[in-house]
Amino acid sequence: MMRVLFVTLSEKSHIYLMAPLAWALTAAGHDVRVASQPMATDTVTRAGLTAVPVGSDHGIHHDMAAYRDSQDYRTANWSRCERPEVDWAELKERYALSVPYAFAVYNDSMIDDLAAFAQGWRPDVVVRDPLAYAGAVAARVAGAAHVRLMWCADVWGRTRQTYLELLAEQPEPERTDPLAEWLAARSEPFGFSCDEEMLHGQATVSTLPASLALPTASPELPMRHIPYNGRAVVWDWLREAPKRPRVCVSLGASNTEDYGGDYVSVPQILDALADDDVEVVAALLPAQREALGTLPGNARAVESVALHTLLPTCSAVIHHGGYGSFATAMAHGVPQLVLSTLVSDHELRGRALERQGAGAYLHHRDVTADKVRDHVRRFTSEPGPAAAARRLRAEAEAMPSPREVVTSLERLAEVS
Repeated sequence: MMRVLFVTLSEKSHIYLMAPLAWALTAAGHDVRVASQPMATDTVTRAGLTAVPVGSDHGIHHDMAAYRDSQDYRTANWSRCERPEVDWAELKERYALSVPYAFAVYNDSMIDDLAAFAQGWRPDVVVRDPLAYAGAVAARVAGAAHVRLMWCADVWGRTRQTYLELLAEQPEPERTDPLAEWLAARSEPFGFSCDEEMLHGQATVSTLPASLALPTASPELPMRHIPYNGRAVVWDWLREAPKRPRVCVSLGASNTEDYGGDYVSVPQILDALADDDVEVVAALLPAQREALGTLPGNARAVESVALHTLLPTCSAVIHHGGYGSFATAMAHGVPQLVLSTLVSDHELRGRALERQGAGAYLHHRDVTADKVRDHVRRFTSEPGPAAAARRLRAEAEAMPSPREVVTSLERLAEVS
């Protein structure tokens, strides 16, 4: 039996992505714990997993709501990570701002408490969120195998590789490395420094099919995405096939809960589709539903509907670009219209989806009623997008299951 410690940022969608692998490890007889800030405890335990609250809650969500435009700052856009797309000045600024105002805020409060837990519990494997660098410290302290589990394309690893290439070309006074310097300072009390394995792990579990992904920064363990969207009920109306093409509108939870509101207007989307021969289902949070006025005749607003119960009945989905929505639609072979900010890898995944013919990406400032209507009409009336989405689904289904990845983690633990 292995002891496996998952370490995650206190973000609900990140925990949802980790759950299937944690379940598979538990079903295989291994002892699994999930560590994060106290604010994540309910999300972990509702997934049927054992929580380890560490450190104190951060205030990053308050800062996000106060600076809504930060999702569109160039420092937030990690999609542009190759040399033709980004220069030294931009990457230097990206790290200079992201390390103290994001990475450190998420991680610093966890490190000491998590390291103490790891020293006592002695995990054999640490599986961490790519931005949960506290997990890298815990793995090194415990002498455990160290794996990243991605909720995105590996823009963090690819950006790091580009940064190091550019760093080597700079004059000595310019050669700063905020990420390595920060993690080295946090590791020093435990008797070690930062190296590239700490940043990227000994392996990377990726749930993106190769046609949508970047190469990972450590040996890749592909894993099929298993949709989990929290509490799920198959309501009566979902048990009957729709009489006309069904279009799901879901703008996720993070923007409303963390950034103070959505970046696109649900009423605008519903009005754009009001005269089309489609059934529009807006899957909303209570706060999003309260903001709606009178609904068009072809639309309904619903709460407490998990996407993995709704999307199998849909011909198209409109969403905000979050990985949970993106990957759930991919797993069900549904064409996607992504209306998003530039944060994280949203642009990269949206453009990759376009290249495959399985969807379209629009920055939220470019969203118009005509564009939304035109894309939805194409998705629901032309065979190409649906066929491309089914090809992506087949590619995803051919990836190893979480149960198969358990075997790979067992082997990794044996040699570590």
